[in-house]
Amino acid sequence: MTLSNRHEDQAIYDFAVPALRPWSHALKKGQILRIVDLEGQQAVDTLFYSKADPSERYSAQDTARAQGSPYIGSGTKLISNEGNLMATVIADTSGGHDTSAGACSAEANTVRFGHETLYMHSCRDNFVMELSKHGLTKRDIVSNINFFMNVPVEEDGTLAIVDGLSKPGDYVEVKAEMDILCVISNCPQVNNPCNGFNPSPVRTLIWDA
Repeated sequence: MTLSNRHEDQAIYDFAVPALRPWSHALKKGQILRIVDLEGQQAVDTLFYSKADPSERYSAQDTARAQGSPYIGSGTKLISNEGNLMATVIADTSGGHDTSAGACSAEANTVRFGHETLYMHSCRDNFVMELSKHGLTKRDIVSNINFFMNVPVEEDGTLAIVDGLSKPGDYVEVKAEMDILCVISNCPQVNNPCNGFNPSPVRTLIWDA
């Protein structure tokens, strides 16, 4: 656990992202983003893009390889598909954030939970809607970080999605190492326990360098 010494009343931005909804915001180099799990056990699917050239974006594979771990936590350097440092996790009260399981989608829901789930809202839907505000499309969706999502690797090598470990008020802070766009889907999934079967709001705060 790594705590932060930043005070909420000094944040330049403070917004509660409603349950089920997307969110995005640009971060200048040196700015710090805090994502707060207000009620606990709420997965927050997150993508990062370079503001200068959005074709450079977060790479789960390069990040995992660089740190030798499939999980994100305090000290993790978030690497782009061009091998550049995009951001650094500088505070984390929960730990073990996933970057392997990806985002839920209509297709994945159907395969995992049955055809009756085809029309349920998903993180992929959220990403498509939010990316469209920035001139990006579903082709720009890549493997994401799932903050506060608990995805252990089973003995046979498969990924399990189980009850989250985060408590109400747990947070993660990310420092931008270049000018970036952060895009969030506050996960609407209700068919597995990644949100405790009860999607809830999260809070985003930003501080200047």
